[in-house]
Amino acid sequence: MRSNLDELTARLGRWSSGRGPLYLLLAVRIRALIDDGELQPGSLLPPERLLARRLAVGRGTVVAAYDQLQQEGKVVRRQGSGTRVAPAALPATRTTAAMAVNPLHQHLLGLPDGVALLSCAAPDEPPPALIEAYAEAGAELATVRHDIGYHPAGYPVLREALARYYRARGVPTSPGEILVTNGAQQALTLLAAAFLSPGDTVLTEPVTYPGALESFREAAARFRTAAVPAGSGAGAGPAGSAAAGGPVESGAAGGLVEFGAALADRPALAYLVPTGHNPTGAVMPSLVRRRLAGLAAGHDVPLIDDEVPAELCFSGEPPPPLCFFHPGEQIITVGSLSKIVWGGLRVGWIRAAEPVISRLSRLRAVHDLGGDVLSQLAAARLLTRIGELRRERVAILRRRHDHLLAELARALPGWSAGPALGGQTVWVRLPHGDTDAFVQVALRHRVAVPPGRAFDPLGGHDGFLRLPFLLPEEELTAAVERLAAAWHEYDGSSLSRVLHPLVL
Repeated sequence: MRSNLDELTARLGRWSSGRGPLYLLLAVRIRALIDDGELQPGSLLPPERLLARRLAVGRGTVVAAYDQLQQEGKVVRRQGSGTRVAPAALPATRTTAAMAVNPLHQHLLGLPDGVALLSCAAPDEPPPALIEAYAEAGAELATVRHDIGYHPAGYPVLREALARYYRARGVPTSPGEILVTNGAQQALTLLAAAFLSPGDTVLTEPVTYPGALESFREAAARFRTAAVPAGSGAGAGPAGSAAAGGPVESGAAGGLVEFGAALADRPALAYLVPTGHNPTGAVMPSLVRRRLAGLAAGHDVPLIDDEVPAELCFSGEPPPPLCFFHPGEQIITVGSLSKIVWGGLRVGWIRAAEPVISRLSRLRAVHDLGGDVLSQLAAARLLTRIGELRRERVAILRRRHDHLLAELARALPGWSAGPALGGQTVWVRLPHGDTDAFVQVALRHRVAVPPGRAFDPLGGHDGFLRLPFLLPEEELTAAVERLAAAWHEYDGSSLSRVLHPLVL
């Protein structure tokens, strides 16, 4: 144990030199060691008392740090066996082993050939409209003169196009209220850096987009969750939410009271995905949007409205963003074209009040001086076709959504998966068992799925999975067959049907 303690102490370095509570600084440093592969999956961490004595801190500091890492899924704590680094989902390489704890990144890690990717919710190929937009943008780029190409706030053509986009949705917007980013993930990272200090609280829903959680964790934030009323048919009803499939009115009042009370405690930042919610597919009613925007403004809490999946609303036109209901500085909107066009088009944006955009632009300049101009010109052209792109994409997604639900009902009738109202994913409840363990079995059957805890900032929802409906129908059928075979192996029951040939 002494060598283990000595090794960790040496690797921690000057862990306490930052700002914020000591337990968070310690958790951030240990998490970095895990993510960088310096602490391998299964490694035993020193007991709290021994590590506290070596670091000259109270035992409670180490206990709280380990608890934080357990909530994030970075470590596993069991009575009698101590605290260990969580097992990796993919054992292929050292880098893979270190990063695979975060299912959001599984699709980037070089999965073996033949694995059905149900871990990433993004289109898998660029549409013809994107190729055309780049060709037109190339011709436009040839006319550019007296421009060095560095635009930290975004290329003026795209900022104006985005301002028009929001004005068309009923939100008065000027180019000065737009910041262009390299995708929505950079937007979230910039917002975390601008609004959060170590130990600050971020308010989110009980389950939400893991990429946002990672950005907030990198800022050493703490999490508080509160349910928000959602539209009917919004997934499998995550614990603590009003998304169980009943009428909106049945849970709206209670949900708003809960979230409003959390806002009244003045968190440093709040984060919501109101339309095509990731992972449940819920769509927040307009009445709830109006009241939430008013609550955030009334309590002076910056509220991020993540609209990345907003154009994928199955009912047609996307609902108004939260900033439609309140024009003040508290409402910050994030968007991108990654879901409706292609993830490889690294163009996202932030719509906010000009003082906020000015502050973020200065921060952005330190990072990379601005994004790729050609991509921004292409994005500006794609925005002029947003209605056409939406209709085409939503028609495809609705067919695949219905097909996935039908296949799940046929092959896995014990699983509970309610319909989505938008977005690209459904939220599935397993009848029993440990989802993390089942994910490992599913990978052996050549299908990659993320466990529910990846979407819970507090590390719960062990009995849930998120399944995207992005693949063509025949590939979805094959993926469900693999999941069914994995479930029967995990569950210990016998197959009472003939498996799809692609599984064999």
